Formats: sequence, structure tokens, C-alpha cells
Amino acid sequence: MKVLVIGPGGREHAIVRSLLADPAVSEVHAAPGNAGIAQVVPTHAVNANDPAAVTELAQKLEVDLVVVGPEAPLAAGVSDAVREAGIPVFGPSREAAQLEASKAFAKQIMAEAGVPTAMARVAANADEAADALDAFGAPYVVKDDGLAAGKGVVVTEDREAALAHAQACFTAGGTVVIEEYLDGPEVSLFVLSDGKTVIPLSPAQDFKRIYDGDRGPNTGGMGAYTPLDWAPEGLVDEVVSRIAQPTVDEMAKRGTPFVGVLYCGLALTSRGTRVIEFNARFGDPETQAVLARLKTPLGGLLLAAAKGRLDEERELRWSREAAVAVVLASENYPDTPRTGDRIRGLKKAGAVEGVHILHAGTKLDDDGNVASAGGRVLAVVALGEDLQEARERAYEGIGLIRLDGGQYRTDIAAKAARGEITVPERAGKAGV
Repeated sequence: MKVLVIGPGGREHAIVRSLLADPAVSEVHAAPGNAGIAQVVPTHAVNANDPAAVTELAQKLEVDLVVVGPEAPLAAGVSDAVREAGIPVFGPSREAAQLEASKAFAKQIMAEAGVPTAMARVAANADEAADALDAFGAPYVVKDDGLAAGKGVVVTEDREAALAHAQACFTAGGTVVIEEYLDGPEVSLFVLSDGKTVIPLSPAQDFKRIYDGDRGPNTGGMGAYTPLDWAPEGLVDEVVSRIAQPTVDEMAKRGTPFVGVLYCGLALTSRGTRVIEFNARFGDPETQAVLARLKTPLGGLLLAAAKGRLDEERELRWSREAAVAVVLASENYPDTPRTGDRIRGLKKAGAVEGVHILHAGTKLDDDGNVASAGGRVLAVVALGEDLQEARERAYEGIGLIRLDGGQYRTDIAAKAARGEITVPERAGKAGV
């Protein structure tokens, strides 16, 4: 099987790495890829958001499967164009990707499917926003309705700051979704879907804020780990039966079947499991940790989803080890990241036992050296017998990498490794 992976980031590097480990996969290509991906597979300088260009490349390469990584190509209709050309594609249609592209649309689907989520209001101007903020009270949760690469959400005790974020979205021509605040720890669960059948992956937890202790602004994600030994027993089955399957069924009923990954961002609250948000693709950096533990060949799974044959798949096999991914970000991320700096120590870091490096915002400079090219530069992923060992290995690895102004969190998976995460009582139930 020949596979083309679309996207430039760490998630795509993780997917490429897993595909290369699948005996049924003979060849992998990436577009546009990054410096790390280019070290292991051919890359193609194609605009990932251009449906015609991606389709033309897939036809030229005569691939058997196209895997679309990021949200922007999905919202641009890349998977629709590839599908219309008769090539199997793992990634939802533009209409189905509205589950991520529009928070308001996702809320509508959840309401119709009976999926438990936070109460919310859509606001289109400052007066409506103020009314909604006062109705729910602090902490205030304000979300840009459209795609914002994981950075369109503000959670704050400061009413003025919440209003200012809403106003910035209105000024840019958008609307906002204002929600009640959800207490309890957060969980990311990826669910593969072929439009009818769903198969869950291993739950993970990611770290959105830039600084230790969950301080500072939101980012696309600064690290992740899996498995979650503290999660309530039966959580995955509950999420599949109460959240993922009803959502996939509702999308099919509307004539817009969801084929790809439904990313369920969850809060385990005192009133039960609630959906914070849906994404229409693998999350980054959770994918880097989750796929590091997946033993079932990935290519066959994704092709089965693309062809509507997930019901033929057996239960997934997982490594007993724990995985921790720590993201190295550029100076001044998530504002205006500094780029173009040389990255040193990658070979030394990759030689640490249990460690591999997944590139995100990287490129080769004029001298052929790996340099930073984005906000989140790379992830150091480590496997270990338990979270503590995986953490030690990941931090040993990232400590060997040199990037001027580089920054990373030092507390990824720390609380979980110490057994300090508590789930509010009754949170194991997805019911009201």
C-alpha cells in the first residue's frame, strides 16, 4: 500500500513514523512535510490547503490512501476533492469537518444527538456577549466560533478580558460561543470512524498553557501523555456509547457521514463527562504520545476507515509502556515566534533509550542544518515502564537539544506520575 500524508507538523511526523512500521505499507510520501519527515520519506512542495493540487499529486503518485492531518485542509475541502477522484481518503468531508470548523454547529449536533456538553450561547455582538457572560458567571469561557489552531479560547476570571476577546472575534468578522465553565480534569480521546463504525484509541491528556502549572496563554499544546491510569473504569466505553457513536450516527443521518478521526475533548466533571469540543482530526501533540504505544498496524486501520470497513477490524493492541511527549517551542511562542535558529543535539537526544524525536516547525537552512520554522518546533517522545520512567527519558532527551530562546514545560505528566490527579465524584458517568 502506498500512502500520501498531508500536513507539515508533528502530528504528521507521528503518522508517517507509524505508517513506516506497518508491514503492509510499501511507500509513504508527505506534502509538504518538514525537515524531520524529509529525512525518512519523500516530501512534495504542495499547498496542503489546495484541493486540486493535493488531488493531482495523489493521482501522479498513484497512492492507495491519502491521510489528511491538519484541520485547515479539511475545512478547505481537500478530502472531498480526493474522494471525488476515486482515491480512498482518511479525513472528513468539508461538511463533516464543520464539527471542528464551527463551534456553534458542533453544539447543534450535540444537542440533536443528546450528547452531554457545556451549556452555551452564541453571541454576535458585545451586548449579546455581555448578557451571556453574566448568565454563566465566572470563570468565563469565550471561544472563537471558527478555526483558531487551538488558540481561540479564553478562560478567565476577568470579565473585561473575556469581553475583549469576544470583541476581537467580532472585529475580525466572526461570532463567539460563550459557555459555562466545566470543572474536573480534561481527557482527549481519539475515535476512528468510517461513517458508521467507531473504534476508540487510548485516552491521553494534553497541556494547553505555555507555562508550568497551567499558567499563561493557550497554545496548540505543549505536551501529552498516555495511558491515564487515573481515569474512571469504563470511561472509554461510556464515551463511545454516549458521545462518539451518537455523533457519528447524527452526521450519517444528515447525509454527511464522518470518516476520519473524531477527537473528543472531554472534561470529567462533578456532573459527569462533558464534551468541551470536537476536532475533526488527530490532536497535536496527543497523537505523538498515543501512536507511540499503538501496536496494531496503522495503515490497515486508516484504509479500513476510508473504505467503510472498520467493522471488520479486531480490538486494537497497545504497548504496556507509558508514553510522554514534551514539546519544544520557539522563543515568544504563542505570540510571534522567533524562527530561523539552528537546532543542535538532535542525534544525542534521539539516542536516549526509549526516545524518538518528532519534528513540527522545522526546515533545513542554506547550509543543510535543521532550523526552527514555527512556534512549536518539535516533540521529544519517550516510552518507559511507567510514566515516571517515560518522563525521565523525555526530559533527558529534551535537555540535550539546543535552540536559542527555546522553551518547554517541565511538568508534563508530573501530577499523574505522582498520583495527584483526582476525578470529581460521579464523573465516571456521562449522564446528567
